[in-house]
Amino acid sequence: MTESPPLIVGLGEALYDLLPAGPALGGAPLNAAVQSHQLGNNAVVASRIGGDTLGRALLDDLTRRGMDTDFIQTDSDTPTGTVEITLCNGEPEYEIIGDTAWDRLAWDKSLASLAKRCDAVCFGTLGQRLEPARSTIQQFATTASQAVRLFDLNLRQDYFSTELLEAGCRAASIVKMNEGELATVAPLLGLGQAEEIQQLIEHFDLDLFVLTRGKLGTALHSANSVVVGQPARFAPDPNADSVGAGDACSAAILHGAVRRWPLQQMADLANRLGAFVASRKGATPELPAELLPDAFS
Repeated sequence: MTESPPLIVGLGEALYDLLPAGPALGGAPLNAAVQSHQLGNNAVVASRIGGDTLGRALLDDLTRRGMDTDFIQTDSDTPTGTVEITLCNGEPEYEIIGDTAWDRLAWDKSLASLAKRCDAVCFGTLGQRLEPARSTIQQFATTASQAVRLFDLNLRQDYFSTELLEAGCRAASIVKMNEGELATVAPLLGLGQAEEIQQLIEHFDLDLFVLTRGKLGTALHSANSVVVGQPARFAPDPNADSVGAGDACSAAILHGAVRRWPLQQMADLANRLGAFVASRKGATPELPAELLPDAFS
């Protein structure tokens, strides 16, 4: 009998990135779930959309990709989330529209059941900018105590606080930041100026800390080791942007963590996926099979 693939949840914001080249599916947890699904996992998005054209397009897009949309709630009073993205030398700058459907994500029996049986969940700070989504996401992370719980900070605008950062780190088994986020978060959490990552691991009893470093790739920190992924490079498409590269890294970490991969294997896949997505347009390009020769082990 074939073993069913791991159940991985992208929890929080589901939206459209309004890019110069046109709208593209977005939201960090959604992006991570889409890429996790492409890696062969049973990945689902838990979010809320409006009963509007963009909301219907989002459901159609995920369905075309073969993903279950049962955990996406619909809100008749609030629009599907959007983010205005402008590119400056290929790097995205974000203007996130306020009070959208994802902010109203509600805790219900369906999400409670999903939390108790999932193998991994990815969540961040942006999805928790307002109630009731904040309480729903925190309740899910607490309920999913059996799962890998990846807190991907994804700091945007002023949609975060010390309280939110502490709650996320406490609920997580893995925390992921980029270098800029670490510099912002360290003083907020009262960390000393040396060994900030080890302080975070010890204080929050983390299994893993993931540091993304742009073109330098991903470094994985555990309590007693640091592993750096092998560099990966892909020739960029003409309209390439780096949107979603960090979320592809999250997908690789989730994929490896639920399979208890060695850290080096996880870091190498994170670099490959992140570099490939950064070489393409939008956050969720189709991943070529030859890119991931060992992803299905």
